[in-house]
Formats: sequence, C-alpha cells, structure tokens
Amino acid sequence: MGARRCGAGSLRAVGAGLVALGLLASGCGGGGDGGNGRVTIRYSWWGAQDRADLINRTVDLFEKEHPGIEVKTDFQEYNDFWTKFNTQAAGGNPPDVFQNSHAFLRKYGRKNLLLDLDAQVRAGNLDLDGFRQGLGRAGEVDGKLLGVPVGANTFALVYDVEAFEKAGVTPEPGWTWEDFDEAVERISGTRKDFWGASDNAGVMYLYDLYLRQQGKAFFTEEGLGFTEADLRTWWGDHYRDNRAGLLVPAKKSDQVKPESPISAGLSAAEFTWDNFLVRYTSETDTELALAPVPTTDGERTGQYLSSLMLSASARTEHPEEVARFIDFMVNDPEVGRIMGYNRGVLPTEAQFEAYRPKGPDALIAEYEKSVAEHLEPITPHPAGADTVEAAFLSIYGAIAQGTTPVDDGVAQFFDEAKTALGS
Repeated sequence: MGARRCGAGSLRAVGAGLVALGLLASGCGGGGDGGNGRVTIRYSWWGAQDRADLINRTVDLFEKEHPGIEVKTDFQEYNDFWTKFNTQAAGGNPPDVFQNSHAFLRKYGRKNLLLDLDAQVRAGNLDLDGFRQGLGRAGEVDGKLLGVPVGANTFALVYDVEAFEKAGVTPEPGWTWEDFDEAVERISGTRKDFWGASDNAGVMYLYDLYLRQQGKAFFTEEGLGFTEADLRTWWGDHYRDNRAGLLVPAKKSDQVKPESPISAGLSAAEFTWDNFLVRYTSETDTELALAPVPTTDGERTGQYLSSLMLSASARTEHPEEVARFIDFMVNDPEVGRIMGYNRGVLPTEAQFEAYRPKGPDALIAEYEKSVAEHLEPITPHPAGADTVEAAFLSIYGAIAQGTTPVDDGVAQFFDEAKTALGS
C-alpha cells in the first residue's frame, strides 16, 4: 500500500476552518497508529510539482523498506506552506517531519516546536557520520540539533547564455557589479518585452551578499547590520533602474507567477539559489547557465553554503520512526539518485557518489565546485528573520509597483524589522 498523497490543489480546496482544525477531507490529518498496526507519520514540504513527484517516489521507497511505517504527504508553494504550518502549529497539529531551512531554526526552536534530534543520533536511529563538508551539524542551534540537511546550495546568477553572448559580456569569477550593470544595459530592449535582469532588490539573501562584500551583513547578534542610508541606496538604485527600463517591471513579473521572469522569457538574468536552475530549465527552452555573484572589489562574493533541512515536530508521538525516516532520506543512495539536485547538491557521501549529474544538475555540481574555495561561514539568522525577510520582499514590491516612495519604504521596513527582532 503506497502513501496517501495530498497535493497543493486538494489542500486549497479545504476550507480555512478545517485547516485550522487540522482536518483535511482527503485524509491528511494527524499522524498516529493505524488500525493495521502501522505507525503513521505526516511529512510536509514546499516546492513545485516536480519536487513533489520526486519526493513521493522516495516515500514509496521508504515504505517498501519500512513496512511498519506509513507516510502521509502534502506540499504547497513556499508562502502557502508557512501559512499552513503556522496555523497547524498554533492548533497543536504540526506535521511530524517537514522541510525547513536555516532561517527558521532559531525561531521555531525557541517556541519549542522542533524536536532535538540528538537523542535519536545517540540511540542510533539517525546517522550523521556520512555528511559532506561538515553539513551534518549545520542544523545545530543553541546546542540542539533542530534540522538535518537534505541538500546544499549557494547563491548564483542564472543567466540567458545567448543574450549575454550577444551583449559581449562573460560572467565569470571576479567580475564586478559594473560589469553586470553594463550587461543589463546592453541587453535591455533588444527585443520586445525583454529586460536585462529581473528586479531582485527585495531578495534579502542577495542584499546580504552585497553587504558581506563590504564587511557588513544583513543580520548581526544585535539585530540589523546596515543603516537606513545603506538600504535607501540599494532600493533607490534598483527603483531608478526599474523606471529606466533596465529591470523587469513589477506588473510583468506578477503576471507570470509562479514562473520566474527568466524562465518566462522576460529577463536575461536573475539572482537566486543555484538549485533553482533545475526548476527554471524545466520551464523554458532557453539555454540557461550559472555565474557567481558579481563583486565590489573583484574578489569577494560573500557567498556561503546553505541548505534545505528536515526537522521534526517536538509534538510527534513517533520520534524514533521520524528519525529513521530522516536517516533514510539523507543516507539512502537510491533516494539520492531519485532526488538529484532538486533541493541542492546531495549532502552525504553515499548519495553524492550514487548520483551522476546530467543536464542542469551537472551545471550545478560544476558551479559549486568552482566557488567552493571562496565560500564563507553563513550569517547567523536570529529569531524573527523570516518575518524580516517577508517584510523586505513585500515593502520593496510596493516600491517597485510605484505605490510606496523609497524613503517611506525604508522607514517602514526598519520599523517592522525592529519589532520582529525585538530590538
């Protein structure tokens, strides 16, 4: 018997009241013990349908090898996932195991929503010995193991190879923001409804890299690591370029969602995590490639290795089964062959060696190898970082739409960030 699946479409059909109670019409309620003696756990993640298809195959594989455990699954796009998760957590009904990231570990850890997996490591139910580049402990926060990586990635520029070649610009290690701006100017307007780059000024992680190149960071232990004047320049420059016709207009970007502007053929360049190349290339016939983030000084990119993780609910009634599930998902070679680099470069040696990347995955592997020696430690994320990230994105969105002046947006962001960070 295979796992029962709950796709994004079926979840949207459920009324808000039912979601709040954690009662889904398709049978995706809380985990427990089935009448057939099998333990049932719930597994949730964010992502598109292509990720769901792969993950469901790995769940089927797990169930075949662990016949005493049934896994119920569901997924949504990123924002919908966290909306639902917060509703479930508030109602005391979070999934047993779920996709997570570094940005949320401290927030949910301090709310006592995440299971400390160290006890399961000591019990032999979760093996961390085979992780690459020290990733096994990447989810350790405040002395607790709150997440286990399922993939590793870093930031990159996804670019349209033909458009950059025609512009005569080669994005390569050590290139600068001036080089990037020159490419954007040359490309913009070369054909109808085509711009040199997407407008990524609201992407917190990109601004963090830009700040790191200057010896600053988005977050410090005290709160924000930049000033209102810094942000006024960042957002002001992008807003000016947007109005000058160099960046994809906000309304055009909104019209093609959930596709990205670059995969929709509106943009020649977009800053994002390198593993997004898998999704983007599946949405377009345009040849896309990866380039390192432009630099301020020709050397430092500020890039670091991040990861998607699996975390467990502190309320789960089946911590041992959840730990065995996580262990299987990060260590089993066949899981690695199935998932490829959909969630980033595979985290353990067993999976990394089992998978032979092709197509966009090969480009991701080559890219991460090329930037490995320049990677730096990740910037710590305080509790409230997710709220700050959402505010950063939404407020710049209003600026790009022309409904909020830059100065007002900067002031609004700092007010909201200080509240979120408790500073």
